[in-house]
Amino acid sequence: MSLKGKVKWFNGKKGYGFIEREDKEKDVFVHHTAVRDAGLKYLNEGDELTFEVENGEKGPSAVNLQKA
Repeated sequence: MSLKGKVKWFNGKKGYGFIEREDKEKDVFVHHTAVRDAGLKYLNEGDELTFEVENGEKGPSAVNLQKA
């Protein structure tokens, strides 16, 4: 299921950030590998995205990112 949201923050040096969901549910973790896999180099605060949530060992994270 595709969701929409905006990048709350992303730290390239740390390699992760968070996406604020449009539906106001809990913010979603995003790892630099998901950014790379989407063919993106960086996420900027406020970038609008569509994404899916995958539940991993450390909790939910955003995958299949696309800039909206």
